Order: sequence, then structure tokens, then C-alpha cells
Amino acid sequence: MKFIFADCLDYVDPNYDFINDRSAADRQPYWHDKFPHEMLEDTPYDGMLVSRAIVEDKYTDSQSMRFRRVGAREFLRFNRPQDKGKWVFGDCGAFQYAKLETPPYSPTNMAEFYSDGRFTHGCSVDHIIFDFYPDLKDDSPPQNAEAEKYCRYRYDLTLANAEAFLAESKHIDNFTPLGVVQGWSPGSMATAASELLKMGYKYLAIGGLVPLKAEDIQKTLDIIFDKISYQPNASIHLLGFEKANLLDGFIGRYPITSIDTTSPLTKAFKDDKKNFYLDNGCGGITYYTAIRIPQAMENLSFKRAVQSGLLKQETITEVETRALNSLRQYDKKQVSLDTALEDIMEYTRLFFSAKNAVKKTSAETIKKNLNNLAEEYHRTLLERPWKQCDCAICKKASVEVIIFRASNRNKRRGIHNIKVFYDHLREKRGF
Repeated sequence: MKFIFADCLDYVDPNYDFINDRSAADRQPYWHDKFPHEMLEDTPYDGMLVSRAIVEDKYTDSQSMRFRRVGAREFLRFNRPQDKGKWVFGDCGAFQYAKLETPPYSPTNMAEFYSDGRFTHGCSVDHIIFDFYPDLKDDSPPQNAEAEKYCRYRYDLTLANAEAFLAESKHIDNFTPLGVVQGWSPGSMATAASELLKMGYKYLAIGGLVPLKAEDIQKTLDIIFDKISYQPNASIHLLGFEKANLLDGFIGRYPITSIDTTSPLTKAFKDDKKNFYLDNGCGGITYYTAIRIPQAMENLSFKRAVQSGLLKQETITEVETRALNSLRQYDKKQVSLDTALEDIMEYTRLFFSAKNAVKKTSAETIKKNLNNLAEEYHRTLLERPWKQCDCAICKKASVEVIIFRASNRNKRRGIHNIKVFYDHLREKRGF
């Protein structure tokens, strides 16, 4: 199973000043920053995925022009000797245009996009179906007429686009087309997979997985693999597989060729608890909660609290400085765990009071949340996971990587997570 990292310009400033919380004045983000594979000694994935919707929505005009001019691999600086032979995947980014009646791209111009970008693999034009009925038998439609119309329209459109795209893709050199599977139930997705194979696809991409529960994904894969058992050599890719922490339930159970995900990166700053990954030495991953010390001068809740007169900026800054200094001193074994934790929790209590000024929460709930955080922070501080990792991120950033605070720390932690996840995957697949 190959791991394809879905990139969204996830680079960081390698020279970021953690003490003063700033980059150099002359920093140019794309040119001076580094992608995850540039921050680590070994590339932590088997390929990279770029969604066209991301290129058009997030890239600047100059970045988009450069992407088209030099191709995806050079744009991503994914052209080092050790990255030769790794895949460059592309898809449409169906989530970005899910509310539109039809996709904004045709099979023809998607083929042109993949050709211009020198992609090695690319997905057909799909239209995501959000309705999902895990218990529907076979490929029977939803009982609601309006739901049936919605599902059937997107299902048929996705298959028609796939057929047209397969023909267009034959003109792209050194390229593998993937037919995207969409459906409203395990049975309908299995039927779609079979139809794509009959068209001539050798590689299928299973879409619509992001909102599904792990058990629903497994049920869907069970039925798909049973349905296409007549083509045992078909390759399967899971699009947007956000259940990376549950991957052990899929490895070995299904002959999955590849997955793409950003989950290890985004967990670093979107999950309530599982922010820092660490190999536990027993074939699994242990998760730790990052220590939240938001920026006193930048955080919106603090700004509102100051403007309303609830808190003074001087007080916030003073407590923030004490929390940061105490954590750094703890890292150097200059203060006790209890001292560091108390200084961190003092700032956390201040932050909770600022948040509560806008979003009213009961005193009992606040107390419970603070106690839970204190327990998680105590465990993180006690076990010092950043000291147990020898990746380039942890060796250079040290304790800064465990601080939940702005993009340059949070994405560094995410890059560290990507490496831990990839190493775990490599161990599971036996190399």
C-alpha cells in the first residue's frame, strides 16, 4: 500500500524564529520555505497528490502559472534524486465544487491539466454524492424520490465523465488514468467499480470516503472487492482516506494499492487530543496532546476580551511569556513538571475566560475541560515525546514542536506526524 500525501502548499519556514515568533523580513514563502520532504532527510511518502481545485483556489496567479509551466514535480520540488520514480497524483478536488450542479471541468480539460502538469496518475472527473445509505441492498436506489434523483444524476455523470476521460487520457505520455467510483451505498459503489473496469480502467479510485465511518468504509470495500473479484489484478486507491489512525484495520484485510490523506498533518492542529504521533515500539502509534499557548497579540478571543475590557493586554502577554519560558525551562530540566504545568494552566485559564466572553459555557463545563486538559498536558510533559523522536523536525525544533501555536509550529508537528505515519505504514507492509 502506497501513501500519497495530498498537498495544499503545506510548506514551512525553515528559519522561523521561535523565540520572537517571526520570520525574516525578506522571506518569500514559496521560494524560501520548504515542503515536508525537504524538511526531512528521507521523503515521508510514496507520492504527492495535487487537486486542480486547490491550484485554482489557493495558488496565487504566479504560482498557478509556474505550476503549468514547469509541471507538478518541479513546482513541488519533488525532483530530488531520491524522489525519482515516486508518483505525482492528480484529482479534481470534488469537495471544492460539491455544491455546483455540474463539475467545472470537462474530461478534455482535465486531461490537458494532467498533461501540462506532467502527472504520473490522474483521476477522472467525478461529482461527489454526500447521501450514503450503508444498509441498502445491492444497488437499489434511495426510497426518497428527490434523493434518488440527486444520487442517480451524480452517479451517471461520474460514469459518463470517466468513459470520456479514459479516451482522452490515451494521448498523455507515461500516464495512468484512474476511474473514480462514487455511489450512495456499498452496492451502488460496487456496481460503479465493475462498470469502470468494463470500460477498460485498470486502476480505480474510491471516492466519497471522507464523511464515512470506518465500519461503513469496510462494508463498502467488502462488497466492492467481492463484486470485482473477476479482475483480481485491478488496482484500488482510496481518495481522501481520513481514517489514517485506523489504518491497521485495513492493511492486510484488503488488497489496497494506495491511499491519499492529509490526516497525519491536519491532526496536528485540528484534533482535540491526537496532535503528536510517536512510534510506541510495539507496532503501533501513541498519540499526545500538544500544549496550547495561543499568541497573545494575535488570537481573536484575546483581542475581543481586550477590546471589551474583560482582560488587559499587559496581563495576557505577561502570563503568556511565563508559560512559554517555563515550558522551555522544563525542556532543559531547569524547572519541575508541576511548575511548568501550573504556568501553562494559568495561561489556559486566561484563554478560557476570553473564549467564554463570546461563547458562553457553564462553569461546570469549563472546570471539566480544564481538568481534562491538565491531565493530557501532564502526560505530555511527563513522557516528553519530542525527546523520544530523532526526526529532523524534533531534533531541531525540540520542545517548540509540541507547542500548539501558529502555523510554523503546528505544521512542523504535522510533518513529524507524516514521517511517523509513513514509518508505521512501511513497517506494516514489510519494508
